[in-house]
Amino acid sequence: MKVIKNIRDKIRPHFAPGGKYEKLHRVWEAFDTFLFVPEKTTTGGSHIRDAVDLKRTMVYVIIALIPPLLVGIWNTGQQYYQAVGIDPTIQEAFVFGFMRVLPIIIVSYAAGLATEFLFAVIHNKEVNEGFLVSGMLVVLILPATMPLWMVAAANIFAVIIGKEIFGGTGMNVVNPALLSRAFILFGYPAYLSGEVYTYTKVQEGHQLVDGYSGVTPLSLVAEGQTEALPSDFNMFIGNMPGVIGETSFAAIMLGGLFLAITGVGSLRIMLSVFAGGIFMAGLFNILALNEYMMIPIHQHLLLGAFAFGAVYMATDPVTAAQTGKGKYIYGFMIGVITIIIRVVNPGFPGGVMIAILFMNVFAPLIDHYVVEANIKRRLKRLKHNQAILKK
Repeated sequence: MKVIKNIRDKIRPHFAPGGKYEKLHRVWEAFDTFLFVPEKTTTGGSHIRDAVDLKRTMVYVIIALIPPLLVGIWNTGQQYYQAVGIDPTIQEAFVFGFMRVLPIIIVSYAAGLATEFLFAVIHNKEVNEGFLVSGMLVVLILPATMPLWMVAAANIFAVIIGKEIFGGTGMNVVNPALLSRAFILFGYPAYLSGEVYTYTKVQEGHQLVDGYSGVTPLSLVAEGQTEALPSDFNMFIGNMPGVIGETSFAAIMLGGLFLAITGVGSLRIMLSVFAGGIFMAGLFNILALNEYMMIPIHQHLLLGAFAFGAVYMATDPVTAAQTGKGKYIYGFMIGVITIIIRVVNPGFPGGVMIAILFMNVFAPLIDHYVVEANIKRRLKRLKHNQAILKK
């Protein structure tokens, strides 16, 4: 690291104010602080010192995303080989999946970070670490067959419309990663139609596969083919068609446990999302007016992006509710709305994306009424205590 630091010290003056490349000062600063701890110290006044800053928080979330990413890479290869009638080893499936997912990761970060750097240069503002997480989340909520130009377009849209027009990281109203998926869903719906396509014209021995589509479990539900669903075990470990990071309930729970232990993710929101989903699915089970209402509660939790949304998307600290009670209301409503969309509108079986975006908009309103209720309760208690003292 000493060699790298020496090189950094020689180059730094060129990017400093007054240097040859001073316009790129913010870009340099972003890379510099990513590699090295900032050499700034407080000089006066009172300051709160804490080892957990934005950078460390983002790194914790990245670590929590590793389990679903690794399982998603393996599952991408597994689904392909199953499509061509081959039973692969774990290594073969992982290598194939890695070669398909890696370009999506590269394009996602390249497009998103380039857009962030551009805005930082134009407005001469600091580049925040928020896209370290958003860039990976975008990858995990897309199928492995998504065209790379579409991945780039979705990221650029999410950064500009989802963050920069509101002032950047920490000022956004809705989750940028989900906004990128919404962009693709409404702009290019065929690519998120519920079918995960493998790769055309691939020679496997004497068999030429010219386009295979594996229907996702939620699409089977929408078509009324609940008997064709994967086994509960396969849905639990993530061996089923689906987008990259949303298939493995076990891997998502492992990441969620890490977020809860470190305090980065709100356990209140996670639990309340599951509580809302269980409540609504149980209510539909009792009514049992059609086959969609009779889907078992545990399958609702295992299917689609329900768990991924509860752990990684709903807990976004910027767009979620901030008050204690507000988090319970916010999460519970996400779970309820997700199941309602799945059951009432089988043509759009996902639901969790729309539910989270919808509740992102209402999160400030929830917090407002929670705070107002607390104020009224305290004023009432104060008046009661004053009345007692007068007596």
